[in-house]
Amino acid sequence: MTELFDIRLASKQTAFTEIPVIDISSLINGENPLKVASQIGDACEKVGFFYIKNHGIDQQLIDEMYALTKSFFKLPFEEKNKLNVVNSGLTLRGYIPMYAENVDPANTRDFKECFDCGAHYDEISPFFGPNQMPSVLPQFEKVAEDYHSSVLALARMLIGGIALSLGLPQDYFEHLQRKPITIQRILRYPPQIGRVSQEEIGIGAHTDYGFLTVLSQDAVGGLQVRNRAGEWVTAPPVEGTFIVNIGDLVQTLTNDRYTSTMHRVINISGLERYSIPFFIDLDFDAVVEPVPTCVSEALPAKYKAYTCGKHKFKRFVDSYAHLKGETDRPAAT
Repeated sequence: MTELFDIRLASKQTAFTEIPVIDISSLINGENPLKVASQIGDACEKVGFFYIKNHGIDQQLIDEMYALTKSFFKLPFEEKNKLNVVNSGLTLRGYIPMYAENVDPANTRDFKECFDCGAHYDEISPFFGPNQMPSVLPQFEKVAEDYHSSVLALARMLIGGIALSLGLPQDYFEHLQRKPITIQRILRYPPQIGRVSQEEIGIGAHTDYGFLTVLSQDAVGGLQVRNRAGEWVTAPPVEGTFIVNIGDLVQTLTNDRYTSTMHRVINISGLERYSIPFFIDLDFDAVVEPVPTCVSEALPAKYKAYTCGKHKFKRFVDSYAHLKGETDRPAAT
């Protein structure tokens, strides 16, 4: 009998002791930021993922973003493909069709479609420039911009919490994030039926390239996280929360005190899965190296300094077929 599920994709059900839920209200209102920072630091050290509740983002805005996400992906392929990310050049914004991006290309084809946007800039440089927006959905641009702005403010608050957790001033990273690379993404994962194997899943196993990801996921589920014991555990939807994870930049900045965590998506629910991740990095030319509180004579720096933008662009070259052959690009302006 043919196995209908690849054993490599098995996961265990998550206990919330593994992916904690953190109430961040006292970080946002300033009543007890150190308490929340301590919880964030503990989660970053032990898991790399955590849920946040009482985050201050209007649920109506989240609902509007999901409604427009579904409307966008229901458009005919020809309409969506007018906004293909290839058209945006180095800005790397727009529609990404099925199989056009693969985050683990040696092992997996990603069974998903995406749309990326960000803060609007007139001048084009790597990760910066104008957005391609669907004119057939006139509300999309404003809602996406409002959502981006709201989650950007939340992400900056969380980054302040991470700084405090490291014994640094709350505003420590702000000088590296005056004009950070940000990506506001919407995602559709079709359900997979029949035999599901590692060679084609929603998104292959990967760590995130940047600083922080703030993810809204619908009620369908499918996200899996690899814990520190090397086991894959589910990260189920929790009503009223975002799920947050740190990326590769934090691992460097903390000299491996906090490590970015492998994760993947497998949608075998029988339903369409939608999610809305927001990614924030540092400025394109920001130098990434271990912070002073994570380096000592007993624990010297494990990483040589590098720049954020070049690191991220290299990862995109590895993931996007249309960037094959590209190497370093000039600094953003």
